[in-house]
Formats: sequence, C-alpha cells, structure tokens
Amino acid sequence: MPQHSPRELPEGDPFGADTLPYGVFTTADAPDRPRIGVRYGDSVLDAAAAAAAHGSAHAGLLAAPTLNPLLAAGRPVWRAVRAEVRSWLADGPFHPLSEVTLHLPFEVADYVDFYSSEHHATNVGRIFRPDGDALTPNWKHLPIGYHGRAGTVVVSGTDVVRPQGQRKAPADALPSFGPSRRLDIEAEVGFVVGTPANAPVGLADFREHVFGVCLVNDWSARDLQAWEYVPLGPFLGKSFATSASAWITPLDAFDEARTAPPERTHPLLPYLDDSAAEPGGLDLHIEVSINGETVSRPPFSAMYWTAAQQLAHMTVNGATLRTGDLYASGTVSGPEPDQLGCLLELTAGKGPWLEDGDEVTLTAWAPGPGGARIGLGEVTGRILPAHGTVTP
Repeated sequence: MPQHSPRELPEGDPFGADTLPYGVFTTADAPDRPRIGVRYGDSVLDAAAAAAAHGSAHAGLLAAPTLNPLLAAGRPVWRAVRAEVRSWLADGPFHPLSEVTLHLPFEVADYVDFYSSEHHATNVGRIFRPDGDALTPNWKHLPIGYHGRAGTVVVSGTDVVRPQGQRKAPADALPSFGPSRRLDIEAEVGFVVGTPANAPVGLADFREHVFGVCLVNDWSARDLQAWEYVPLGPFLGKSFATSASAWITPLDAFDEARTAPPERTHPLLPYLDDSAAEPGGLDLHIEVSINGETVSRPPFSAMYWTAAQQLAHMTVNGATLRTGDLYASGTVSGPEPDQLGCLLELTAGKGPWLEDGDEVTLTAWAPGPGGARIGLGEVTGRILPAHGTVTP
C-alpha cells in the first residue's frame, strides 16, 4: 500500500527536493500498470495519483505509461511540473523504492554515442596506434560519434548476455566465432531529448530540447570490435546491450554543477564555438564498481566536448531530432590512473576483462544548491554466459 509521506530524508541524501528524477514503475498489486514516479530519498512519489488528487492541469501527461508525452511537452511544462512535484512531497502518495519494479522510463527513438573525452581517446589511441598519433586529425575539430542501436538500450538491473561474434587476434590466420573474450564496460553520461526539431539545434537552444540526464554503461566486446570496425564504426561489438538508469534527473537540477570545459587548443567552427555561451560542462562525480569493489572515479568535468556541442553537431547536417532520442557522452576518463572509465584503459588493453557473473555498477552525483548533492540513478548490470554456454 502507498505511504502518505516518506520519512524525513537523512542529511546529504542525493535524492532530495533539489533532485527529483523521473522514472516509470509498477507495483506488485498492479504489475501491468506502469506509471510515472518521482524519486524522493528511498521512496517513489506516484506522480499520476498526486496530479489527479491535486487537480493538476498536467495530470494527463503524468498518467502516461512512459515519460514520452511529458518529454514532448517542452521546457515550460517541464518547469511547471517540477514545481508542482515539489509541492506534492508533503502529501504523497509514496511507495517504498524497495517494493516497486522499475522500467526503462521512456521509449528510445534513436541512440547516438560520442567519443568526447580527450583522456580516453588519447589512452585508446596509444594502445591501438603505439607508433602513430594518439588522436586522429579530426578529433579536436568535431565531436566524433556513431549511430547505435536503440532497440538494445535496457534499464538498469537487466542482465547482459555475453555477446558472440567473429574475433581475430593479430596472430590468427583466420577469424573464429564464439563468445567475446574481451568484454568491457564504458562509464558514460546520457542526455534524453524531449522537444523534437526538424532543423539544426544551435548551442543556445540546448536547454529547450534536452529534458534530463542519466548514467549509461555502453557495454563493449573489444575483440569483436577490433576485428569488425575497420574501416567503418562500431557494430556488433556494441549493439548487443547499452544499460541506462531507471531515473532521468531533470537538466534544471544541474544549474549549480555547470562548469567550463577544458581549454580549447584548436579553433572551432562557429556552430561549435561555445566561448561566449554559458558554461557547457557538468561537474559530475562518477564511481565505477565491479562486484562491489570501486575500480575508478571518472570526472565528467574533464570532458573536452560538451553535451550542447554534441547536440549541435548531431543535427547540423539536417538530421531530425525526435522525442526520446538518447545520446551518450562516450567513455568518461580523467588524467589520473584511478579516473579511467573502461577496462581497456585500466589494464592498458591487457585485461583481465569481465567474467560471467560479474556485476558492474555506476553511480554519480553533482553539487547542488547550498552544498546539497544531486544524484543520478545508478546503472547496474550482471554478465550472463553467452547463449548455448554454461558457467564453469
């Protein structure tokens, strides 16, 4: 049964009134009725029930089984609903977070993944091109990315089956087929598009189109990727699964976390030149753990290309923007050895890699008003054996 109101939040809880991320949940008594919820501490506000009880003009949007209608409604509505949600915190109704089932909160229209950490790109370049330039000539002139597979974006907590495919080590005469032997993670930050567009989206319009932020783990089969991606981009080595958080934290929650990106070392074309724009970086503190052990703390503030620049580049050729588009930052890595966002970097390409049964969890927070923390919903996934194989 829903609670009238949650217990008082402990000091420092990252899911307080300044965060209020949106998700979709079901309950044991209504497993076929997904509904929109807002996380508050370790409770979930039933947004549809609260909106109906208070006679909200936005009750219809909040009664939907996904966030997509709310996403499409635009920024003025996002801000109005967020203000209403704050006013409903005293009344509820709430459900204990531990007693609900969380679902992918929006229907993913398209998925794009970028490659925007200079530290990550440099480290990977040194591994793959030890005798050449670490960065490709275009890297500091445009945000490099690829179009991924929307249909295999899964919600946090979904098991990930080890992919199979072709792999060929340099010493092998011919490729072989089988389960990936070099399964990896990529700690990333995702941006969820609300308002669609049929024309290029300039840097100044970023806030009008991006609804919120979530954590993403872009699972990567490095052996499949290495064999297939020359001369084109990632394909089967990436498309088997991408895990996203069950909670989308509104972009407006990160106003205190805005920070200037790293200094640009190359001149930018006008559509990417953010020198006169509001600070486009975000001071997000990410933690990566495997089987409960922290292995890395990548700083998102070190990302060379910002989310606004990524969106501008993604649409500059006339590509349309749709409600529910998800685009991810690419692997987040910093300059220190304990700030690397994937096993490829953490082990200099030598492994060990993920084993069957391993569980990977990403968490993150950002600074908020008055010293508060703004939380991002965690992303967790456990590796299952490839189809047709059994765990030793």
